[in-house]
Amino acid sequence: DVLDPERLIQCPLVKHHRIRARRFPYHLVKCKESNPEIAKKLATCPFNARHLVPQADLSDHIMKCNDKAFMEQDVVTRSCEPPQDQLNNGSTWQAPPCDEDWETELLEGSESTFVW
Repeated sequence: DVLDPERLIQCPLVKHHRIRARRFPYHLVKCKESNPEIAKKLATCPFNARHLVPQADLSDHIMKCNDKAFMEQDVVTRSCEPPQDQLNNGSTWQAPPCDEDWETELLEGSESTFVW
């Protein structure tokens, strides 16, 4: 199951590393630090940072990446929603009247002393 956090994923840097899906992002950070020479040869997918592919294969990966469809769908969904400023401009809410007068309260209260 793709959504199972316990499934094992093969590390793209060191092929004999098999990591649980829930720990995979943390492993990638540490493994990149431990293997900088291998990490230099890999590129990160713009749609999913967990996808590390050889730099020469990045454009091919981008064309075929499954996560690209999720990003495109999100862009289409957002473009169909009305902009937030249009939603806010149509509001009829008004603030209730305020009866406070700080200047008057300050003048009236200046003679009284504060006691604990």
